[in-house]
Amino acid sequence: MAGVVVCHGSATVRERLVVTSIGVPSLAPVRAAATADELLALARRIAPTVVLLDAHLPGAGPTEAIRRLRAVAPSTAVVLLAGPEDGEALDRALALGARGFLAPDVGRAELAAVAAHVQASPVTGGAVVPGVPHPANPLQESQVVRADTGVAARPAEPTPVLTKREIEVLVGMSHGRSNAQIGQELFLSEDTVKTHARRLFRKLGASDRAQAVAIGLRRGIID
Repeated sequence: MAGVVVCHGSATVRERLVVTSIGVPSLAPVRAAATADELLALARRIAPTVVLLDAHLPGAGPTEAIRRLRAVAPSTAVVLLAGPEDGEALDRALALGARGFLAPDVGRAELAAVAAHVQASPVTGGAVVPGVPHPANPLQESQVVRADTGVAARPAEPTPVLTKREIEVLVGMSHGRSNAQIGQELFLSEDTVKTHARRLFRKLGASDRAQAVAIGLRRGIID
């Protein structure tokens, strides 16, 4: 794990994201860059696993930053920091292989879920982070929050009813634990954990662990 680089043109946003990322052990070490040149200099020394990239990056801009980063660190996963108004930039970023997008004021729990997903799946290009929709329909299921207002732009969603055990399994998933590890903590067999996982996937309408965690965070089932 080569950590995360927070690349954002705003010092205030950059510093907040660094502090937030430091609280996610799977993202260590945390480094920061204000421009594409600084990002590339860091990537040449040690290629990061994840880059959180400003959709309004000054200078070269996010599209050129991704192109140049791909030449230096092709396996690095890029997640754009953007809002629903940034559809064009998001489309270009996804076309270049970005994994998806998050609001600039993303919280620690959601960052942890995204980190777990990115580390669990290879960079294939154009794959959107589970729970974060394609920008062509940004408000369908996302927790996209406008950085300038702090108001969540999302429709009301019904909260599914999970059992206590299903919630405990979901919490274990959000911490990046395997089914076997969750079973050890809860004194359950791995097969029993898998049964609870299948049930909570069905209730949440999730296709995998990462999407289940993202939905659970978005709907306030876990924090």
